[in-house]
Amino acid sequence: MAKKPRWVIEKEQAKRAAGDETVWLFGLHAVRDALGNPRREKLRLVVTKNAADKLAEAIEAAGIAPEIADPRRFPAPLDPNSVHQGAALEVRPLDWGSLADVCLRDGPGAPRLLMLDRVTDPHNVGAILRSAEVFGARAVIAPRHHSAPETGALAKTASGALERQPYLRVRNLAEAIAEVQAMGFLALGLDGEAEATVETALEGMRDRPVALVLGAEGPGLRQKTRETCDRLVKIPFFGAFGSLNVSNAAAVALYASLER
Repeated sequence: MAKKPRWVIEKEQAKRAAGDETVWLFGLHAVRDALGNPRREKLRLVVTKNAADKLAEAIEAAGIAPEIADPRRFPAPLDPNSVHQGAALEVRPLDWGSLADVCLRDGPGAPRLLMLDRVTDPHNVGAILRSAEVFGARAVIAPRHHSAPETGALAKTASGALERQPYLRVRNLAEAIAEVQAMGFLALGLDGEAEATVETALEGMRDRPVALVLGAEGPGLRQKTRETCDRLVKIPFFGAFGSLNVSNAAAVALYASLER
């Protein structure tokens, strides 16, 4: 029998590891939304009596048997600093399908994507998911490595958006940008030194599918990412301090790109 190539073996190993991966969501809001998501595979629910009363309808609808825990000895394996509000749910990560599945799905207006280049802070990514849902983006896309994985902290910051807003992690971001460009998306990379703004770059083209590409605070976009984008754009600022947190920049850029 022919020996499998290393890349095939690594792909199979990654698939098996993903199948074994679980995530602990915590907090009343995040747990309630996950319980109500039929796409979410739910494994174990740990709640205090008080939290169980508040989540009673969601627990019954989900058909999961909760473990009632003593709030002084909460058994879920969470970070001690997690504000869990007496509720924790073990789940498997969501499977949103392929890049084409999420990019070409139906939605309001011309399709918009947010693509994140090594944005690792789960609080930033959670806030970006909220903005993406509010402004109708088809998906948030990030590389599989050097990005924020699906975690309880991310879900809590996303305030339910993680259950509804596709968050897809891909093997290589530059390849993913090229793939969405082949689907007809215009890839605009956010760069504070660019000459054009989001608005001027899209003048007369707001009905086109657009992918907004944002880098981590500090390093910004990597060179390969910059070279793959169709154009670099900036958000105009009026004061001496011309820098935005990446989650704020994503919200402003996404709003600026929408059809008027």
